[in-house]
Amino acid sequence: MENYYLINYGLITLATLITIMAQIWVSSAYNKYKKILGSKDLTGYETAKKVLSMNHLDNILILETKGNLTDHYDPQKKVVKLSGDIYNGSSIASLAVAAHECGHAIQDQENYLPMRIRSSLVPYVNICTRIGYFAIVLGVIFSYTLIQVGIILLLAMLLFQLVTLPVEINASRRALKQLEKLNLIDKEDKKYTKKMLTAAAFTYVAALLSTLLEILRYLLIFTSRDDR
Repeated sequence: MENYYLINYGLITLATLITIMAQIWVSSAYNKYKKILGSKDLTGYETAKKVLSMNHLDNILILETKGNLTDHYDPQKKVVKLSGDIYNGSSIASLAVAAHECGHAIQDQENYLPMRIRSSLVPYVNICTRIGYFAIVLGVIFSYTLIQVGIILLLAMLLFQLVTLPVEINASRRALKQLEKLNLIDKEDKKYTKKMLTAAAFTYVAALLSTLLEILRYLLIFTSRDDR
């Protein structure tokens, strides 16, 4: 019983530390590289415009959105949305993030398979995650069989994160390639851009590891039911 609690709290602590480390890393990188101007003095909007135009994606809108690091590409509406600092800024962070989101637009254009799989999973993942957590809570109170059901449903979220990781890494690689191809960065810019993109990618790795540890914790609860 004592080992059960030690392992359980250990998994919680490890998952929390991984999440916090990822947040600190990406926030630190963003705060650092938003202060370093790109050599070409281009804003995030101008960078995105050039990358999209180069890839014959002039039909895609580039819009400013509220929030901090709320940047994303909407494949349904064909819109690249950039947060204010990224949209208007001409820093390394602005170049990196804007180009990364354009990388997703290029993936969409090319029917990149992992992106298609991720998009198809979104509605199911949301439903499975909600029901999965609900089943686990009920399972702890009423029946441990429900915990097993909840764990199976949460595996959908793990699958989604497994697919998301290569999508994000590929988008960053495309971003760096496009920035070099269009001569939008010099050698020094490239070094900083890679560091910014690497820090951002780590958040997805951290999310995957945290979910895996969480599922392992629920498995521990389920398998230890006979000892409690």
